[in-house]
Amino acid sequence: MINFAIQYLIKMKYIIWFFFIAAFTSIICGYALDVSYSQKLIGYGVLGFFFIVIPLFSWYSWKDKNPKDYMLNKENLDKMRERESRKK
Repeated sequence: MINFAIQYLIKMKYIIWFFFIAAFTSIICGYALDVSYSQKLIGYGVLGFFFIVIPLFSWYSWKDKNPKDYMLNKENLDKMRERESRKK
């Protein structure tokens, strides 16, 4: 089971890279080529980047983390102040 999870995450990393390269290439080709559909290439590249690459990357990087550890609430602010006072 653990081996499958590791293989899945490795595959996900390559899938994210594939979509990133595809979106980036689409944007570059849209600017570089002088064709009638160059604006569509740029638009599809931007859409792919913002609606596919960024959500996949966010999910991949936050998969096993607890978002409450990164929120600024009273408890976490008190912990930060306590650490700062110990450093002085």
